[in-house]
Amino acid sequence: MRTPRWCEKLRGVKKERSDFACPSSKVGAWWSVELEPFLAQLGTNKQGLAQAEAERRLRQCGLNSLGQRKQSAALPLLLRQFTTPIVLLLILASLLSWVLEDSTDAWIILGIVVVSGILGFWQERGAAVAVEKLLETIELKARVVRDGESRELPVVQLVPGEVVLLAAGAAIPADCRLLAARDLFVDEAALTGESYPVAKNPGVVAPEVPVSQRENAVFLGTHVVSGFGTAVVVCTGRATELGRVSQRLRRRPPETEFEHGVRRFGYLLLEITLVMTLAVLALNVLLQRPVLDSFLFALALAVGLTPQLLPAIISVNLARGAQRMAQQQVLVKRLAAIENFGSMDVLCSDKTGTLTVGKVQVHAALDVLGRPSDRVLFFAFLNAAYETAFQNPLDEALRTYRPFALDDWHKLDEVPYDFGRKRLSVLVEHGAETIMVTKGALRSILDVCTTAEKEPDTLAPIRELRAALLRTYEDLTTQGFRTLGVAIKRLDGVRVIDRDSESEMTFLGLLAFSDPLKPGVAEIVASLERLGVRLKIVSGDQAQVAARVAGEVGFATPRVLTGTEVRGLSDDALAVRAEKTDVFAEIEPIDKERIVRALRKLGHVVGYMGDGINDAPALHAADVSLSVQGAVDVAKEAADIVLLEKDLAVLEAGVREGRRTFANTLKYVFMASSANFGNMFSMAGASLLLPFLPLLPKQILLTNLLTDLPELTIATDRVDPDWMARPHRWDVGFIRKFMAVFGLASSLFDYITFAVLRYGLEAGDVEFRTGWFVESVVSAAVIVLVLRTRMRSTASLPARGLLLAVIAVSAVATALPFSPLGALFDFVPLPPAFLVVVLLIVFAYGATVEGIKRWFYQRIAQNE
Repeated sequence: MRTPRWCEKLRGVKKERSDFACPSSKVGAWWSVELEPFLAQLGTNKQGLAQAEAERRLRQCGLNSLGQRKQSAALPLLLRQFTTPIVLLLILASLLSWVLEDSTDAWIILGIVVVSGILGFWQERGAAVAVEKLLETIELKARVVRDGESRELPVVQLVPGEVVLLAAGAAIPADCRLLAARDLFVDEAALTGESYPVAKNPGVVAPEVPVSQRENAVFLGTHVVSGFGTAVVVCTGRATELGRVSQRLRRRPPETEFEHGVRRFGYLLLEITLVMTLAVLALNVLLQRPVLDSFLFALALAVGLTPQLLPAIISVNLARGAQRMAQQQVLVKRLAAIENFGSMDVLCSDKTGTLTVGKVQVHAALDVLGRPSDRVLFFAFLNAAYETAFQNPLDEALRTYRPFALDDWHKLDEVPYDFGRKRLSVLVEHGAETIMVTKGALRSILDVCTTAEKEPDTLAPIRELRAALLRTYEDLTTQGFRTLGVAIKRLDGVRVIDRDSESEMTFLGLLAFSDPLKPGVAEIVASLERLGVRLKIVSGDQAQVAARVAGEVGFATPRVLTGTEVRGLSDDALAVRAEKTDVFAEIEPIDKERIVRALRKLGHVVGYMGDGINDAPALHAADVSLSVQGAVDVAKEAADIVLLEKDLAVLEAGVREGRRTFANTLKYVFMASSANFGNMFSMAGASLLLPFLPLLPKQILLTNLLTDLPELTIATDRVDPDWMARPHRWDVGFIRKFMAVFGLASSLFDYITFAVLRYGLEAGDVEFRTGWFVESVVSAAVIVLVLRTRMRSTASLPARGLLLAVIAVSAVATALPFSPLGALFDFVPLPPAFLVVVLLIVFAYGATVEGIKRWFYQRIAQNE
């Protein structure tokens, strides 16, 4: 394919590439070029691209992606299964055996390693594919102009030359040059670190200015705070400023508590493994055992101590958990967040749409004397009907409550809402009159008014009525109504307005809105409380409104902290107050982030649920960031978990699934670590007491593989009610105690088996190894059914898949010595007496562990 001329001009290259290079790297500072010549050079215009041309450019330049969401490549995932240090050592050892002409053992060891690797690959590959399918349902979109029409397209399909439409809440989809802007403010903190929104306007800036001062350009990774604009895409994907930064410095996302726990558990295993294997190797060499056999035995011990399938088990559990959560209308973007979801003990959430129905209704329109007023309602409708920059439920309620005919009214201009002014103004023309209509937070409106309208032709100074208006406002908010003010100003002959125009206005009246509580929300909040998740309402609404809602959902005497009070506290003082607070009201965006950080500082696992522009900082700060499918782009982008329904019932179901997933992951950790520790401790001791190795290296590896197989089904297992009842976190100290107690119990019965086989049945080395292999695998499989629950084993039935896996592995281990494969592993058929003894030992072991389990958990519960 011949490179299009527009692409040659911008790139200065003729070779077709999938990762298109940014024009700024080829033609200089594109922000400093006059707009019309630049558009011609880009091969576009202000009407955007034709669909066919856009498709050609997409094929030529590739997807608009930083390459972070790659499809799970099979080969790298397969190779990763064989890159752990222990597996590499095993492969080296098998090659060494082959060189020393012990090819049978070499092939068997290598075969077991390959089977383990393929098993892990199969599980992780299936998990990765399932997660990718889930993530495809969460797709950021941008509004663009194609073939002269406005339409929504996935961000990844945008190409250079595309004309995009920007509005408040939209994420910037690429590096763009502004064509037009109206009161456009962009948050560039993700790129420049600047915490305040930056004003953006079209024009030309000097070529040497840094990114933070290019006011005519907007960049990928930032988002619109207020206003609206039109821009042309210049750079996409890795050619953007953010793309170049990400190539220079690929930062991992912050480590979750789950990942931290896995890492600490790995350190614990590493310490035990190193000490035990080095000691066993040294002692066997001192006893003048063959060096190669001793080395392979020690290495096999290391493998036996390591839960080889832990990465696969974690991936499978998290992926299956994500799939189950998707069925509950909860989509997980980052799998590691599932554990934090289950561990969450504090949830910060707005009230609108979460506790309430989210369908705002107009309750009343009142004049300055508190009388119902159609005039106030009409001008409020006028403002809402012509507002375009910031869609919100209050405007929608005004537009649908009582539509007015606006045939003789024409919009001239608009000053969009922003979180600093808390006002929205539109300039309209009606015949010879030009009027600016402003609505917003009551105090914000009163601050820009000098007069108030008692009657259409009767004005009074605002200072005379301010106190009465504020009393009306207090009465309405105490009743739980959201209240706004409406003001007007005659501006005859004016065609354009700005923020400075909002002065010396005339106050018309108040609007009262209601948002009814969702049915059953009080029961859901109570259920979350029973699950150990404490709800904290974080709202920008007035304190009285938020407190009333809190009372309705079940807070007997809600403790309220306002934004003004929050800003007056130090971080340490805020942490103390936040612990005892139920409702945070009149909160600014920066306050939300401080509240989340204060609660985390106290040791809470904090979830934050937000869907607005101003929620992004708090979402980034939370342990668990939650958003909803209908949220603004920047909120969905920041969230770890996206709820398909903005409903606490969905959230409750997600919490339960998170706990189920975490519980089943820890089951494997508990069972594998204790069983492996017990078996390896037994083999280490037996290797010193017996005149032969208790198991050959290949037999150890086979034992480890077979005992891990039932636990691959653990993701489907049931979870005890007491685990679901409260949050849990990684506790390496608890794992260490569990490993020691149940590992030593396993080792005790191993030594009993040794004594019975060696001295009771007078088994030779081959019979001994065969008998212990069968006992070891069967007992490890059966004990899964005991240790999987804190309850009495007969009171908590396992999942069918787990039970079938235990039966199958036990049957395979018992039958293997009698099969042709048994000879390959140096096993021999066992006499019936051996099998009876093995089964009796397994039964005694299970009964003993059942008793130890009851004692262990009673003691732990008392200590807690």
